[in-house]
Amino acid sequence: MATTSVPKRRGSAAAGAAADEGAPAGAGAGTRWTRVRRIVGAVAMAGIAGATVGAPWWGPRALARLDYFHVRRIEFDGIRYTKAPELIEALRVDTTQSVWQPLEPLAARLGADPLVASVVVERRLPGTVVVHVVEREPVALVPMLGRLQPSDAGGRPLPINPAMVPLDVPIASSADSALLALLDGLRRSAPELYARVTYARRAGPQELRVELGPLTVRTMPEVTVARFKDILPVEADLARNRLRVVELDLRFRDQVIARQP
Repeated sequence: MATTSVPKRRGSAAAGAAADEGAPAGAGAGTRWTRVRRIVGAVAMAGIAGATVGAPWWGPRALARLDYFHVRRIEFDGIRYTKAPELIEALRVDTTQSVWQPLEPLAARLGADPLVASVVVERRLPGTVVVHVVEREPVALVPMLGRLQPSDAGGRPLPINPAMVPLDVPIASSADSALLALLDGLRRSAPELYARVTYARRAGPQELRVELGPLTVRTMPEVTVARFKDILPVEADLARNRLRVVELDLRFRDQVIARQP
């Protein structure tokens, strides 16, 4: 989980509170008394919050006016390709705002990010906003505008720079829906097979070709992951018999046709 401080609005009471909250404790009696008062105050605020949250609609609105509940920190869960500073900027939250503000608009702002598939925003008292993100996963590199562009299962180009973020994904000849659906299904349900895929393409209206290193698998566009996995026992049997093949064909019902060099 990535944690980041909230941008401070100059001169804001919340910024001063956040700075005071993070100040190192001294050794003097005055400092100890300050810490005691702070703890007592926090306990009192927690009690007030618990009572007020159960009150009618005006309860959170009343709490939102207290500096104690201003946002001091934001935590992001589930981010790998998206960057916390960019999400912070999209949230448009600073230390003058309360954790009791409506959270739906914050989720909607992040949902506009092309890398975000879904997002849930929660508050953790007294001053933390927790953002749970589900990112769109790249399933293949697809040629677009003269370069290989990471794309998700729906063919949506994702703003990920492979030179900056290492991606262990195959190359697809195009953003073909059947091709990407097969790759995504393998990624989810047969990762050991997906990891072997180096290249995939459509070879005709009723044929897909998937390269697993030196081995080519020919199949129909509507192939399921379960059917694709039928190649595994065939590969094992061929290995036991020390037979080398360059192609496995799944286009025939209930059969896997092996072709040698």
